[in-house]
Amino acid sequence: MRGSRAKTHDAATHGIWKTQLRTGATWARWLRCAMRAVWFACCALPLCTPAAAQDAVQHGAPALQVTQLEPGLYVHRGQDNVATRENGGDIANIGFIVGSRCVAVIDTGGTAAEGRALRAAIRAVTPLPVCYVINTHMHPDHIFGNVAFTADHPQFVGSATLAEAEASHEESYMRVLRRELGALADGSEIVPPTLTVTGSTTLDLGNRVLRLQTWKTAHTNNDLTVYDEASGTLMAGDLLFVQCIPVIDGSVLGWLDDIAGIRAMNPRRIVPGHGPLDVPWRDALGAEEQYLARIVREVRAAIRQGQTMQQAVDTIGIDERGKWRLFDIYHRRNVTAAYAELEWEQ
Repeated sequence: MRGSRAKTHDAATHGIWKTQLRTGATWARWLRCAMRAVWFACCALPLCTPAAAQDAVQHGAPALQVTQLEPGLYVHRGQDNVATRENGGDIANIGFIVGSRCVAVIDTGGTAAEGRALRAAIRAVTPLPVCYVINTHMHPDHIFGNVAFTADHPQFVGSATLAEAEASHEESYMRVLRRELGALADGSEIVPPTLTVTGSTTLDLGNRVLRLQTWKTAHTNNDLTVYDEASGTLMAGDLLFVQCIPVIDGSVLGWLDDIAGIRAMNPRRIVPGHGPLDVPWRDALGAEEQYLARIVREVRAAIRQGQTMQQAVDTIGIDERGKWRLFDIYHRRNVTAAYAELEWEQ
């Protein structure tokens, strides 16, 4: 990890592991370790101009296909899958926003190569400098492309809890990345934040203001969203999964609280961290909320009835399978995480 010292910005407002399920303290210890490994989460015309092809020749990277959702706001749609050599770790929705002065990148993809391709896409759109690279959370499908932007000398921006989370997971993330992607992982490394956010703050790209906000522990303990005031668009990161099953790597109760907070923001558009970009956000957020609330409700009932974690995992929410991509990979894990959190409620 690069050893830059982070500046803190406070505001007054605000691969797949197949395992046998365990119970009790042994399982809880295993779960804490397994949490570190979870990043293979899922779940207009694409822009690819002659300028992009020219940039590919000049910089040695093909331009990533991006869609202009709003004037100056571009998003690349990641694949709804886990990271594989076939997809090169390109599984998250990432993008950038162009102001009159500079560009902000919101998440950079799962490898250095994807980051370079995103940078080439930016150069196909504008010659303006990249002044901010914003990470919505710690998972590798969103951060390993950061290294492609270091030569631009931007501020790398994240939650105040991001750097510690990245440092504690770096070894396991790199090991899994190399195992799953092989040579496609070459050059990938974690670049920590140089500007951190607690609560909320704003960034000005030149006649375009972004409002950044941190949230309760939910998908992770370092979730951050980016609201583009010009277009009314919220880049939600993995606080919103659309049609891909939500993955709990933080707190299911915190996530439900955060969903209520996002709904209260009432943005015009939400870009999810995974899944289609054209689903009405109220429908998508409602589906996610319904799934997580059901897990909470049924896990609490199972605990009251004296069911073991194994029994809960084997029965709760199985009929949700047809509603979510990657269900068989992550649903049982979500029930496990919820059980570990809720069994200590008073």
